[in-house]
Amino acid sequence: TTLLPWRSALDNLLLPNAGLDRDRALAALERIGLSGKQDVFPGQLSLGQQRRLALARAFVGRPQLLLMDEPFVSLDPELAARMMTLTEELIAETGPATLFVTHAREEAERLADRILTLSGTPACFVGANA
Repeated sequence: TTLLPWRSALDNLLLPNAGLDRDRALAALERIGLSGKQDVFPGQLSLGQQRRLALARAFVGRPQLLLMDEPFVSLDPELAARMMTLTEELIAETGPATLFVTHAREEAERLADRILTLSGTPACFVGANA
């Protein structure tokens, strides 16, 4: 999810789902550790805070399908672990089919029900486990 830099953190959550009320959006900000930052713009947040806001925005609309491309890249290991835990919780609560792309096998093993491995040029499936 791309954050809109000209909208506040709260407005970034309210945008994708017109049915989301302010109280639920504020609760989502609290859950991701951004309580009190509703009026802050994405560019004023750290990379980790931006990633948490983007994650909340991805789930706030309760999607049926979620595509995640390297969502934890460039995060320190502690923050990546917290983000994975939050992702697990949000997937369990909202139940979207999720396609998760990563180069980190540990992330795939933690979050996936099924892992497909691509390799070669051109890329092709070289392995799968269910």
